[in-house]
Amino acid sequence: MALGLIGLFLPTHLLGFVFFVGLVLVLRNSIRWRRRFIRMQRRHPRWVYPFRRLLRGEVVPVIWHEMLRTESWVLPARWRRLAHWRRVWRDRRRANRSGQ
Repeated sequence: MALGLIGLFLPTHLLGFVFFVGLVLVLRNSIRWRRRFIRMQRRHPRWVYPFRRLLRGEVVPVIWHEMLRTESWVLPARWRRLAHWRRVWRDRRRANRSGQ
């Protein structure tokens, strides 16, 4: 409960860090919660998969995927730019590699 009250005043990114540290501790020490986590993963794979990736240390891909997902929920298709920027950046990077 005390951690919850502290989390109330933390910025969002720090609260996420505290959440994942707690998730790691619980999943390492409790077989029951490990089973529940697996059950949740099987029932709702789209929601649990980002947590699994974060537990494996894949932070940047998860952030990118969540940005794309949020963009698709919030903006109409003609306003979305993240996927376009990724393609432009990727093509420029490939051109620089082939030119060297």
